[in-house]
Amino acid sequence: MLTKRENLIETIRGGKPDRFVKQFEFVRDLCSDPWNATTTMPQYPGDKDQTGAWGVTWSWPAGTPGPFPVHDQGKKVLEDVTEWEKIVKHPPLEYPDELWQAAAEDYAKYDRKEFFVGPVMFPGLFECTHCLMGMENAMISFYEEPEAMHDMINSFVDWETAYVKQMADILHPDAVIHHDDWGSQRSTFFSPDMFDEFFLEPYKRLYGFYRSHGFELIIHHSDSYAATLVPEMIEIGVDIWQGGTKSNDLPSVLKQYGGRISIMSGIDSSIVDKENWTAEEVKQCVDEACSSMGPLYFIPCQTQGDSASTFDGVYDAINEEIDRMSARIFRA
Repeated sequence: MLTKRENLIETIRGGKPDRFVKQFEFVRDLCSDPWNATTTMPQYPGDKDQTGAWGVTWSWPAGTPGPFPVHDQGKKVLEDVTEWEKIVKHPPLEYPDELWQAAAEDYAKYDRKEFFVGPVMFPGLFECTHCLMGMENAMISFYEEPEAMHDMINSFVDWETAYVKQMADILHPDAVIHHDDWGSQRSTFFSPDMFDEFFLEPYKRLYGFYRSHGFELIIHHSDSYAATLVPEMIEIGVDIWQGGTKSNDLPSVLKQYGGRISIMSGIDSSIVDKENWTAEEVKQCVDEACSSMGPLYFIPCQTQGDSASTFDGVYDAINEEIDRMSARIFRA
């Protein structure tokens, strides 16, 4: 029987997996590195108005998958992007040795033959813009102040690559889960042309840096519609797109791009991860995803971007149904 890591590699490289990969089982997505460990963020639903990375205020509304930036009552960090150099404070790059040591001890707990190990990095380049400014200000600024937006986005990359180098030197991660939602469930927030103008080269630089510093696996989370940006994902070096909603027509995406990128999704959290969820709904969604997508370049997974669910029991129920489909499809 293949290890979880080996089975993932066979799946995304068109080899011979012996079962479906069960959601996030192949990766230990750690937040013990100093930046993640010291960033103040809401930990539980109901937590309100906590100031985290980049000086952004966050709250976690009950019944939702995670924290959201708060921009009312004067809480925007940045009103005018042309003032970003004066106002935006990048997270620190220097941390006490004991924080790095604690992270190294955490990373050492996991068998690299069984798991990929690495950090979760959030928010991504686009999310940084609207977390700082609010969505309307950010989107308007792409049109009205493109030069300032370019400069600010490149400054995000400068900070992150400097921090990633330290992680690579000290912790030796081999995977990253990078969060950056690029759309709603119906459409992307910008056209491919606009993505190319503002984010293609910064992401090529960023993900290229990860790759050149020992990160074998780049997982990009965008639980949204983003089918029109899959060619860009491939160009910037994404191995796995995690989170794509059913609105993307994922079987068609896989048919067109499978072998160049893998899809980790197929089970919309909005459908199954709810207060009155039922085992039958979970079964139906998993059946449909596994039957329509097949065994290669596909990882059945909820669209939510971590190994948990908003409502108790949903994540484990999905895993149980994936096991059932593995028995049906791989051992038929």
